[in-house]
Amino acid sequence: MKKQIGVIFGSRSCEREVSIISAIQLMRHADPEKYDIIPVYIDEHGIWYTGEKLKDINSYKPFRPDSPGIIRVFPDLTAGSGALMHITRSTGLISREKMEIVARIETFIIVMHGLNGEDGTLQGLFEMANIPYTSTGVAGSAIGMDKIIMKQFFQGADLPVLPGVWFTRREFEKDQTKVIRCVQESLGFPVFVKPANLGSSIGVSRADNEEELKDSLELAFEYDRRVLVEKGLDHPIELNCSVLGYDDSVQASSIEMPLNSTEFLDFHEKYLSSGGSKGMASLHRVLPAPIEDRLKELIQEMSCKIFRMLDCKGVVRIDYMFDRESEQVYITEINTIPGSLAFYLWEYDGLHYSDMIDRLIENAVKAYEDRNRANYAFDSDILKNANFGTKGAKGSKGAKGH
Repeated sequence: MKKQIGVIFGSRSCEREVSIISAIQLMRHADPEKYDIIPVYIDEHGIWYTGEKLKDINSYKPFRPDSPGIIRVFPDLTAGSGALMHITRSTGLISREKMEIVARIETFIIVMHGLNGEDGTLQGLFEMANIPYTSTGVAGSAIGMDKIIMKQFFQGADLPVLPGVWFTRREFEKDQTKVIRCVQESLGFPVFVKPANLGSSIGVSRADNEEELKDSLELAFEYDRRVLVEKGLDHPIELNCSVLGYDDSVQASSIEMPLNSTEFLDFHEKYLSSGGSKGMASLHRVLPAPIEDRLKELIQEMSCKIFRMLDCKGVVRIDYMFDRESEQVYITEINTIPGSLAFYLWEYDGLHYSDMIDRLIENAVKAYEDRNRANYAFDSDILKNANFGTKGAKGSKGAKGH
Protein backbone atom coordinates (compact mmCIF):
# COMPACT_ATOMS: atom_id res chain seq x y z
CA MET A 1 0.00 0.00 0.00
CA LYS A 2 1.26 3.47 -0.85
CA LYS A 3 2.26 5.80 1.96
CA GLN A 4 0.32 9.04 2.32
CA ILE A 5 2.99 11.73 2.26
CA GLY A 6 2.18 15.38 2.85
CA VAL A 7 4.54 17.92 1.27
CA ILE A 8 4.06 21.13 3.25
CA PHE A 9 5.39 24.44 1.93
CA GLY A 10 4.80 28.19 1.61
CA SER A 11 3.85 29.92 4.90
CA ARG A 12 4.08 33.46 6.26
CA SER A 13 7.65 34.05 5.16
CA CYS A 14 9.61 36.31 2.83
CA GLU A 15 10.94 33.09 1.31
CA ARG A 16 7.52 31.65 0.47
CA GLU A 17 8.10 31.70 -3.30
CA VAL A 18 11.46 29.93 -2.91
CA SER A 19 9.66 27.30 -0.84
CA ILE A 20 7.10 26.77 -3.61
CA ILE A 21 9.85 26.10 -6.16
CA SER A 22 11.64 23.65 -3.85
CA ALA A 23 8.38 21.82 -3.05
CA ILE A 24 7.30 21.40 -6.67
CA GLN A 25 10.77 20.07 -7.53
CA LEU A 26 10.42 17.49 -4.77
CA MET A 27 6.87 16.46 -5.70
CA ARG A 28 7.99 15.82 -9.28
CA HIS A 29 10.78 13.51 -8.13
CA ALA A 30 8.91 11.47 -5.49
CA ASP A 31 8.27 7.87 -6.58
CA PRO A 32 4.54 7.60 -7.48
CA GLU A 33 4.72 3.82 -7.07
CA LYS A 34 5.58 4.23 -3.37
CA TYR A 35 3.76 7.39 -2.32
CA ASP A 36 0.55 9.30 -2.70
CA ILE A 37 1.91 12.83 -2.61
CA ILE A 38 -0.49 15.30 -1.00
CA PRO A 39 0.50 18.96 -1.41
CA VAL A 40 -0.21 21.19 1.59
CA TYR A 41 0.28 24.89 0.87
CA ILE A 42 0.19 27.56 3.58
CA ASP A 43 -0.39 31.00 2.08
CA GLU A 44 0.94 34.37 3.26
CA HIS A 45 -1.99 34.70 5.68
CA GLY A 46 -1.33 31.34 7.32
CA ILE A 47 -4.30 29.57 5.67
CA TRP A 48 -3.80 25.91 4.71
CA TYR A 49 -4.84 24.44 1.33
CA THR A 50 -4.56 21.11 -0.47
CA GLY A 51 -5.48 19.73 -3.90
CA GLU A 52 -3.75 18.24 -6.95
CA LYS A 53 -3.69 21.63 -8.64
CA LEU A 54 -1.09 22.77 -6.10
CA LYS A 55 1.49 20.56 -7.85
CA ASP A 56 1.43 22.97 -10.82
CA ILE A 57 3.72 26.02 -10.60
CA ASN A 58 1.21 28.03 -12.64
CA SER A 59 -1.27 27.81 -9.75
CA TYR A 60 0.82 30.41 -7.93
CA LYS A 61 0.98 33.02 -10.73
CA PRO A 62 -0.95 34.36 -8.86
CA PHE A 63 -2.41 32.04 -6.24
CA ARG A 64 -6.21 31.96 -6.38
CA PRO A 65 -7.63 29.97 -3.45
CA ASP A 66 -11.13 29.82 -4.96
CA SER A 67 -9.90 27.98 -8.08
CA PRO A 68 -11.46 24.55 -8.78
CA GLY A 69 -9.37 21.76 -7.31
CA ILE A 70 -8.00 23.80 -4.40
CA ILE A 71 -9.48 23.01 -0.97
CA ARG A 72 -9.08 25.00 2.22
CA VAL A 73 -8.15 22.71 5.12
CA PHE A 74 -6.86 22.74 8.68
CA PRO A 75 -4.93 20.07 10.60
CA ASP A 76 -6.47 17.87 13.27
CA LEU A 77 -3.91 18.22 16.06
CA THR A 78 -5.12 15.19 17.99
CA ALA A 79 -2.01 13.11 18.62
CA GLY A 80 -1.47 10.59 15.83
CA SER A 81 -4.42 11.71 13.72
CA GLY A 82 -2.64 13.24 10.70
CA ALA A 83 -6.01 14.31 9.30
CA LEU A 84 -6.56 17.34 7.10
CA MET A 85 -10.06 18.64 7.77
CA HIS A 86 -12.40 20.66 5.56
CA ILE A 87 -15.54 22.51 6.61
CA THR A 88 -18.54 22.45 4.30
CA ARG A 89 -21.63 24.61 4.77
CA SER A 90 -25.07 23.38 3.83
CA THR A 91 -27.56 25.65 2.12
CA GLY A 92 -31.20 26.15 2.99
CA LEU A 93 -33.22 27.74 5.74
CA ILE A 94 -30.88 26.38 8.43
CA SER A 95 -27.23 26.65 7.47
CA ARG A 96 -25.03 24.11 9.18
CA GLU A 97 -21.34 23.38 9.14
CA LYS A 98 -20.02 19.90 8.59
CA MET A 99 -16.43 18.72 8.95
CA GLU A 100 -15.00 16.11 6.64
CA ILE A 101 -11.60 14.46 6.38
CA VAL A 102 -9.89 15.31 3.09
CA ALA A 103 -6.73 13.25 3.70
CA ARG A 104 -4.75 11.47 6.40
CA ILE A 105 -1.03 12.18 6.34
CA GLU A 106 1.37 9.48 7.52
CA THR A 107 4.53 11.60 7.23
CA PHE A 108 5.11 15.26 6.43
CA ILE A 109 7.99 16.40 4.25
CA ILE A 110 8.69 19.97 5.34
CA VAL A 111 9.84 22.17 2.46
CA MET A 112 9.80 25.52 4.23
CA HIS A 113 12.39 28.28 4.01
CA GLY A 114 12.55 31.02 6.64
CA LEU A 115 10.23 31.95 9.46
CA ASN A 116 7.07 30.03 10.36
CA GLY A 117 8.34 26.75 8.93
CA GLU A 118 12.12 26.36 9.05
CA ASP A 119 12.52 27.96 12.48
CA GLY A 120 11.08 25.19 14.70
CA THR A 121 7.51 26.50 14.87
CA LEU A 122 6.04 23.97 12.44
CA GLN A 123 8.27 21.25 13.87
CA GLY A 124 6.80 21.96 17.31
CA LEU A 125 3.28 21.65 15.91
CA PHE A 126 4.08 18.23 14.45
CA GLU A 127 5.72 17.15 17.72
CA MET A 128 2.51 18.03 19.57
CA ALA A 129 0.44 16.25 16.91
CA ASN A 130 2.80 13.24 17.14
CA ILE A 131 3.25 12.97 13.37
CA PRO A 132 6.54 11.94 11.67
CA TYR A 133 8.20 14.82 9.82
CA THR A 134 11.39 15.41 7.92
CA SER A 135 13.82 18.19 8.88
CA THR A 136 15.71 19.01 12.03
CA GLY A 137 13.75 19.19 15.29
CA VAL A 138 12.57 22.17 17.29
CA ALA A 139 15.79 23.21 19.04
CA GLY A 140 18.15 22.71 16.09
CA SER A 141 15.77 24.44 13.71
CA ALA A 142 15.41 27.45 16.00
CA ILE A 143 19.18 27.80 16.43
CA GLY A 144 19.77 27.33 12.71
CA MET A 145 17.28 30.07 11.82
CA ASP A 146 18.61 32.77 14.13
CA LYS A 147 22.01 33.94 12.88
CA ILE A 148 22.89 35.65 16.17
CA ILE A 149 22.12 32.63 18.36
CA MET A 150 23.71 30.35 15.75
CA LYS A 151 26.97 32.29 15.87
CA GLN A 152 27.02 32.20 19.67
CA PHE A 153 26.36 28.45 19.57
CA PHE A 154 29.27 27.86 17.19
CA GLN A 155 31.55 30.09 19.27
CA GLY A 156 30.61 28.14 22.39
CA ALA A 157 31.49 24.92 20.57
CA ASP A 158 34.91 26.38 19.63
CA LEU A 159 34.09 26.31 15.92
CA PRO A 160 35.52 28.96 13.55
CA VAL A 161 33.23 31.91 12.81
CA LEU A 162 33.89 35.43 11.60
CA PRO A 163 33.92 38.24 14.20
CA GLY A 164 30.56 39.95 14.53
CA VAL A 165 28.36 42.24 16.59
CA TRP A 166 24.59 42.49 16.77
CA PHE A 167 22.00 45.15 17.52
CA THR A 168 18.28 45.60 18.01
CA ARG A 169 16.13 47.98 16.01
CA ARG A 170 15.49 50.02 19.15
CA GLU A 171 19.23 50.47 19.76
CA PHE A 172 19.68 51.70 16.20
CA GLU A 173 16.73 54.08 16.32
CA LYS A 174 17.86 55.45 19.68
CA ASP A 175 21.47 56.20 18.70
CA GLN A 176 22.56 55.44 15.12
CA THR A 177 25.95 57.11 15.64
CA LYS A 178 26.75 54.84 18.59
CA VAL A 179 25.87 51.70 16.61
CA ILE A 180 27.94 52.75 13.60
CA ARG A 181 30.90 53.65 15.83
CA CYS A 182 30.66 50.26 17.56
CA VAL A 183 30.88 48.49 14.18
CA GLN A 184 33.86 50.59 13.09
CA GLU A 185 35.78 50.02 16.32
CA SER A 186 34.94 46.31 16.59
CA LEU A 187 35.16 45.18 12.98
CA GLY A 188 36.30 47.95 10.63
CA PHE A 189 35.30 47.73 6.96
CA PRO A 190 34.13 45.93 4.92
CA VAL A 191 31.26 44.30 6.79
CA PHE A 192 28.15 42.32 5.88
CA VAL A 193 24.84 43.25 7.48
CA LYS A 194 22.22 40.52 7.89
CA PRO A 195 18.71 40.27 9.38
CA ALA A 196 18.92 37.68 12.17
CA ASN A 197 16.02 35.51 10.99
CA LEU A 198 16.03 35.48 7.20
CA GLY A 199 17.58 33.26 4.58
CA SER A 200 18.07 33.37 0.81
CA SER A 201 20.24 36.48 1.32
CA ILE A 202 17.12 38.67 1.65
CA GLY A 203 18.02 41.96 3.33
CA VAL A 204 21.75 41.15 3.29
CA SER A 205 24.20 43.75 1.98
CA ARG A 206 27.84 44.76 2.10
CA ALA A 207 29.08 48.06 3.55
CA ASP A 208 32.48 49.60 2.85
CA ASN A 209 32.02 52.93 4.68
CA GLU A 210 29.83 54.74 7.22
CA GLU A 211 27.18 55.85 4.73
CA GLU A 212 26.80 52.38 3.25
CA LEU A 213 26.69 50.89 6.75
CA LYS A 214 23.81 53.19 7.71
CA ASP A 215 21.91 52.21 4.54
CA SER A 216 22.61 48.51 5.13
CA LEU A 217 21.38 48.67 8.71
CA GLU A 218 18.20 50.47 7.67
CA LEU A 219 17.57 47.80 5.03
CA ALA A 220 18.17 44.89 7.41
CA PHE A 221 15.94 46.40 10.12
CA GLU A 222 13.08 46.50 7.62
CA TYR A 223 13.06 42.69 7.79
CA ASP A 224 13.90 41.97 11.43
CA ARG A 225 14.18 43.70 14.80
CA ARG A 226 17.61 42.10 15.39
CA VAL A 227 20.52 42.43 12.98
CA LEU A 228 23.95 40.80 12.78
CA VAL A 229 27.01 42.63 11.42
CA GLU A 230 29.96 40.43 10.41
CA LYS A 231 33.49 41.24 9.39
CA GLY A 232 33.98 40.95 5.63
CA LEU A 233 36.82 39.14 3.88
CA ASP A 234 38.71 40.20 0.76
CA HIS A 235 37.65 37.91 -2.10
CA PRO A 236 36.87 34.78 -0.09
CA ILE A 237 35.92 31.43 -1.61
CA GLU A 238 32.38 30.25 -0.85
CA LEU A 239 32.10 26.54 -0.13
CA ASN A 240 28.94 24.53 0.64
CA CYS A 241 28.57 21.02 2.01
CA SER A 242 25.38 19.04 2.59
CA VAL A 243 24.84 16.41 5.28
CA LEU A 244 22.23 13.65 5.17
CA GLY A 245 21.10 11.26 7.88
CA TYR A 246 19.85 10.83 11.41
CA ASP A 247 21.38 9.91 14.77
CA ASP A 248 24.59 7.89 14.21
CA SER A 249 24.03 7.40 10.46
CA VAL A 250 25.41 10.62 8.97
CA GLN A 251 27.28 11.34 5.75
CA ALA A 252 28.62 14.48 4.08
CA SER A 253 28.29 15.29 0.39
CA SER A 254 30.87 16.53 -2.07
CA ILE A 255 31.66 20.22 -1.68
CA GLU A 256 30.50 22.84 -4.16
CA MET A 257 31.95 26.25 -4.95
CA PRO A 258 29.19 28.62 -6.09
CA LEU A 259 30.26 31.09 -8.78
CA ASN A 260 29.10 34.62 -8.14
CA SER A 261 29.85 38.08 -9.41
CA THR A 262 30.12 39.62 -5.93
CA GLU A 263 31.55 38.43 -2.62
CA PHE A 264 28.27 36.87 -1.61
CA LEU A 265 25.32 35.35 -3.40
CA ASP A 266 22.34 37.66 -3.24
CA PHE A 267 18.70 36.65 -3.78
CA HIS A 268 18.80 37.52 -7.48
CA GLU A 269 21.83 35.32 -8.16
CA LYS A 270 20.42 32.41 -6.18
CA TYR A 271 16.92 32.29 -7.60
CA LEU A 272 16.40 34.58 -10.56
CA SER A 273 19.47 34.98 -12.77
CA SER A 274 19.72 31.31 -13.77
CA GLY A 275 16.08 30.44 -14.14
CA GLY A 276 13.83 30.92 -11.14
CA SER A 277 11.84 27.72 -11.70
CA LYS A 278 14.89 25.64 -10.79
CA GLY A 279 15.90 27.39 -7.57
CA MET A 280 19.31 26.63 -6.08
CA ALA A 281 19.74 23.73 -8.49
CA SER A 282 20.21 26.18 -11.36
CA LEU A 283 23.01 28.15 -9.68
CA HIS A 284 26.35 28.29 -11.49
CA ARG A 285 28.87 26.28 -9.49
CA VAL A 286 32.04 24.23 -9.62
CA LEU A 287 31.37 20.71 -8.37
CA PRO A 288 33.45 19.33 -6.83
CA ALA A 289 35.14 22.46 -5.54
CA PRO A 290 38.80 22.70 -6.65
CA ILE A 291 40.25 22.57 -3.12
CA GLU A 292 42.94 20.50 -1.45
CA ASP A 293 41.97 17.17 0.09
CA ARG A 294 42.85 18.34 3.60
CA LEU A 295 40.42 21.27 3.33
CA LYS A 296 37.73 19.02 1.86
CA GLU A 297 38.13 16.53 4.72
CA LEU A 298 38.11 19.33 7.32
CA ILE A 299 34.85 20.77 5.98
CA GLN A 300 33.16 17.38 5.71
CA GLU A 301 34.20 16.39 9.24
CA MET A 302 33.11 19.76 10.63
CA SER A 303 29.78 19.51 8.80
CA CYS A 304 29.02 16.09 10.28
CA LYS A 305 30.02 17.37 13.73
CA ILE A 306 27.63 20.34 13.44
CA PHE A 307 24.86 18.02 12.22
CA ARG A 308 25.26 15.82 15.29
CA MET A 309 25.63 18.73 17.74
CA LEU A 310 22.34 20.28 16.61
CA ASP A 311 20.68 16.85 16.51
CA CYS A 312 19.77 17.41 12.88
CA LYS A 313 17.64 15.11 10.79
CA GLY A 314 17.09 14.71 7.06
CA VAL A 315 19.18 16.91 4.82
CA VAL A 316 20.95 20.19 5.65
CA ARG A 317 23.49 22.41 3.94
CA ILE A 318 26.31 24.17 5.77
CA ASP A 319 27.94 27.17 4.12
CA TYR A 320 31.55 28.26 4.62
CA MET A 321 33.94 31.05 3.67
CA PHE A 322 37.60 30.27 2.96
CA ASP A 323 40.09 33.10 3.33
CA ARG A 324 42.92 32.59 0.84
CA GLU A 325 45.33 34.86 2.69
CA SER A 326 45.09 33.24 6.13
CA GLU A 327 44.01 29.82 4.78
CA GLN A 328 41.32 29.84 7.44
CA VAL A 329 37.85 28.42 6.91
CA TYR A 330 34.83 30.02 8.64
CA ILE A 331 31.30 28.73 9.12
CA THR A 332 28.78 31.12 7.58
CA GLU A 333 25.54 29.35 8.51
CA ILE A 334 23.59 26.12 8.56
CA ASN A 335 20.45 25.78 6.42
CA THR A 336 18.31 23.16 8.12
CA ILE A 337 16.00 23.06 5.07
CA PRO A 338 18.26 24.13 2.18
CA GLY A 339 17.04 25.52 -1.14
CA SER A 340 16.10 22.67 -3.50
CA LEU A 341 16.90 20.43 -0.49
CA ALA A 342 20.48 20.36 -1.88
CA PHE A 343 19.48 17.38 -4.03
CA TYR A 344 21.94 18.40 -6.76
CA LEU A 345 24.88 17.74 -4.40
CA TRP A 346 23.63 14.23 -3.69
CA GLU A 347 22.86 13.49 -7.33
CA TYR A 348 26.48 14.34 -8.09
CA ASP A 349 27.48 11.73 -5.49
CA GLY A 350 25.25 9.14 -7.15
CA LEU A 351 22.15 9.37 -4.96
CA HIS A 352 19.13 10.14 -7.14
CA TYR A 353 16.60 12.63 -5.83
CA SER A 354 13.86 9.97 -5.57
CA ASP A 355 16.18 7.82 -3.43
CA MET A 356 17.07 10.82 -1.26
CA ILE A 357 13.34 11.38 -0.67
CA ASP A 358 13.09 7.75 0.47
CA ARG A 359 15.90 8.41 2.94
CA LEU A 360 14.20 11.55 4.26
CA ILE A 361 10.99 9.64 4.94
CA GLU A 362 12.85 6.71 6.54
CA ASN A 363 14.71 9.07 8.87
CA ALA A 364 11.50 10.85 9.80
CA VAL A 365 9.88 7.56 10.79
CA LYS A 366 12.96 6.46 12.79
CA ALA A 367 12.96 9.74 14.72
CA TYR A 368 9.21 9.37 15.34
CA GLU A 369 9.69 5.85 16.69
CA ASP A 370 12.56 6.98 18.91
CA ARG A 371 10.47 9.82 20.28
CA ASN A 372 7.62 7.47 21.14
CA ARG A 373 9.93 5.16 23.06
CA ALA A 374 10.25 7.86 25.73
CA ASN A 375 8.17 7.47 28.89
CA TYR A 376 5.51 10.20 29.05
CA ALA A 377 3.49 8.55 31.84
CA PHE A 378 5.67 8.95 34.92
CA ASP A 379 3.42 8.62 37.98
CA SER A 380 3.92 10.59 41.18
CA ASP A 381 1.99 11.41 44.33
CA ILE A 382 1.75 15.14 43.55
CA LEU A 383 -1.94 15.13 42.56
CA LYS A 384 -2.86 12.65 45.30
CA ASN A 385 -1.40 14.94 47.95
CA ALA A 386 -2.71 18.20 46.48
CA ASN A 387 -5.69 19.66 48.33
CA PHE A 388 -6.55 23.28 47.52
CA GLY A 389 -9.69 23.12 49.65
CA THR A 390 -7.71 22.83 52.86
CA LYS A 391 -6.48 26.01 54.49
CA GLY A 392 -2.73 26.22 54.35
CA ALA A 393 -2.29 23.65 51.56
CA LYS A 394 1.19 24.02 50.10
CA GLY A 395 0.51 22.92 46.53
CA SER A 396 3.00 21.12 44.30
CA LYS A 397 6.09 23.09 45.38
CA GLY A 398 5.35 22.57 49.07
CA ALA A 399 4.91 18.79 48.79
CA LYS A 400 8.12 16.79 49.00
CA GLY A 401 8.38 13.63 46.96
CA HIS A 402 9.68 10.36 48.35
